[in-house]
Amino acid sequence: MSRNIWALLSSDFSHGSTSIFAPAGTPAHSIFTLSLLVLGITTTIFLIVAGLLLFAVIRYRHRASDANAAQEPPQVYGSTQIELSWTVIPILIVVLLFLATTRIILSTQNAPKPASALDVTIVGHQYWWEFSYPKLGIVAANELHIPVSDPKHPTPTYLTMTSADTDHSFWIPRLAGKMDLIPNQINSMWLDPQAPGLYLGQCAQYCGIQHAKMLLRVYADSPADFAAWVARQQKPANNDAILDQQATAGRTVFQHSVCISCHTVSGTVASGRFGPDLTHLASRDTIASGSVPNTPANLRAFIDNPAAFKPGALMPAMHLNQHDLDAVTAYLSTLK
Repeated sequence: MSRNIWALLSSDFSHGSTSIFAPAGTPAHSIFTLSLLVLGITTTIFLIVAGLLLFAVIRYRHRASDANAAQEPPQVYGSTQIELSWTVIPILIVVLLFLATTRIILSTQNAPKPASALDVTIVGHQYWWEFSYPKLGIVAANELHIPVSDPKHPTPTYLTMTSADTDHSFWIPRLAGKMDLIPNQINSMWLDPQAPGLYLGQCAQYCGIQHAKMLLRVYADSPADFAAWVARQQKPANNDAILDQQATAGRTVFQHSVCISCHTVSGTVASGRFGPDLTHLASRDTIASGSVPNTPANLRAFIDNPAAFKPGALMPAMHLNQHDLDAVTAYLSTLK
């Protein structure tokens, strides 16, 4: 049953990249199966109640002959059988849903962690995501790269999560359920995408004025593509490359400004941890936590005034002169 329904729903909803009806990971498949059970039970209840209501409306509707009725219809003051049925049946339904939900929760949370699992530490910030790969020595922001997990040789990604400020919630609908990120508390979950691709999500817990633009991009890479990405990310910033005059000037401006107090660029004096790591900024598809494409024009505008893209963003407007703004943009565009 579930396979046929899944094929029907996924064909209709697969174009919606944040649809739970197109699951692409084991936790998401479990949630999808449970949602079908809940949907089936609630639909059945709706049809029964609506059918009985429709029957009562038609069967006992007012008729012209009722005006001449000599007496009231028989009065019914209760039925033990009916009262038992509408008490016991709902209790059984609630117990069934409770047991089904508990089974899914326990099977997901208690799944054994294989030795081949990838570890990623996630820290939620207002309003962006920090991703650290402790065993690989990589720090990224807003765009999470993980390997595809072959069911024959599982390579799940285990996420350890916390928050640097307020409550956030990590949610990639096609891969897994939601998990809250809470200050001073560690939560965890795991992902095992079964097909390469881009999976979108966002913060699912209101965390401030830019909650709606705290977006997520998860790239499920083939093993070869993931290994290549890791190799690129493990290299230091492109600081020793021969830069053109404008980019060289931009590097000087960057390293002598307050930028280095908030951002890190490996191999330079920039070692701030308050904002996203910019070591490989130019390799990312988006900026501003997935809000806009990573183009030189957008990057320049964001450096000049972040509030133009994200009102309430904690990064202040830099107010650089046009020459320095162009130079810094040119420098950051070399950080691949």
